[in-house]
Amino acid sequence: MAAGEEQSREYLRRHRLPELLHHLGALLLFHRPERPREFLIQALERVKAGRRAQGDYPDLMDEANVEAMFSLLDVLGQGHITPVQYREALKTLGLSTEDLEVGDGENITLEVFKEGV
Repeated sequence: MAAGEEQSREYLRRHRLPELLHHLGALLLFHRPERPREFLIQALERVKAGRRAQGDYPDLMDEANVEAMFSLLDVLGQGHITPVQYREALKTLGLSTEDLEVGDGENITLEVFKEGV
């Protein structure tokens, strides 16, 4: 791999840009705003404001959105989803699953889902 390509990859990794772009894309598809550019600008302004305040990454989805996503995954209304569904939902939102400690036989409840998202 060329040095320039490696530097580019390191830059993207260091600033977590792929995760951010993936998350923003997921938000666009989830909310489907009439004015997507304005929606993205507002989302990025919230990220910037969160970093200025305490360095915390702001929640870009509210509780109702998270509950709606969970209910879409829990089609049978059992009150839980599988670890595979949980991991895929987190990936779709651009969230890391590297440190996720969920066994394959576990059921993921709405509360666990909310914490993860």
